[in-house]
Amino acid sequence: MTGFFSRLLRRLVLAATAGLLLVGGGAQAQTGYTQTRYPIVLVHGLFGFDSALGIDYFYGIPDALRQGGAKVYVAQVSAANSTEVRGEQLLAQVKTILAITGAAKVNLVGHSHGGPTTRYVAGVAPQLVASVTSIGGVNRGSRVADILRGVAPAGSVSEAVANAAAKALVGLINLTSGGTGLPQMPTAALDSLTTAGSAKFNSRFPQGVPTSGCGNGAELVNGVRYYSWTGTLPLTNVLDASDALLTTLSLTFGEANDGLVSACSSRLGKHLGDYRQNHLDEVNQLLGLRDWFSTDPVTLYRQHANRLKQQGL
Repeated sequence: MTGFFSRLLRRLVLAATAGLLLVGGGAQAQTGYTQTRYPIVLVHGLFGFDSALGIDYFYGIPDALRQGGAKVYVAQVSAANSTEVRGEQLLAQVKTILAITGAAKVNLVGHSHGGPTTRYVAGVAPQLVASVTSIGGVNRGSRVADILRGVAPAGSVSEAVANAAAKALVGLINLTSGGTGLPQMPTAALDSLTTAGSAKFNSRFPQGVPTSGCGNGAELVNGVRYYSWTGTLPLTNVLDASDALLTTLSLTFGEANDGLVSACSSRLGKHLGDYRQNHLDEVNQLLGLRDWFSTDPVTLYRQHANRLKQQGL
């Protein structure tokens, strides 16, 4: 947690400095387009980070939101662990943010595994959460996780090999992002993201999850508003090296998906739309390479912050 607190302090200083600069008159800041009532907390997915080698996981998004007046914090939870472990880590960070800012609640925005992670916090402490927004969230499991668990069953040699490789990747991520103090358990993360694991989690935390099909879930539950959006186009930019892998993985679904999560599985609460994005485009990666003829991912986050503002959140 030490790394998180140091990064949080650094961001508070940067936010204060930005505020002084904006008094002079940035147009976006004057309009307060993204100035939500409660702080926005961005939560990364599997193998994610807050910032690595100076590159944000949510590429260009925190700054864009701050320029419009929002208070934005980027959580760092275990890159690979169960939803419950990640959720407890996020809950601790939310309490710290509330103590520092004096706010009563936060707006949680989670990508991929960050979706269920934010839902955990809203489920156990709804009084601390104004809204949950799931972007490409693994809310009802991933076909990719099911296949991986099938070829690497618990206790098998293939599981041991896959677990070692995943831990090596996590070690590299932590080395570049400062998350070395967080516990990592890739097999627990995999189990959380399977269809069976997601169903078990949803039995405890059903808030906002559609009861069937590909419709909307309840928008308002226990005082928390639930939203979602997702991508449905795995191949969006031939210059993006990650698109080839996502396009290959997309063939396992047999339904609309972003390369890792099906459109139906991603739905939570009020669904705000399906976009020409793949799983990484949803956070403006890699480095902003995307389908140039669709909505800019950064614009979607700004529009949603304004939506939350209009809701008094």
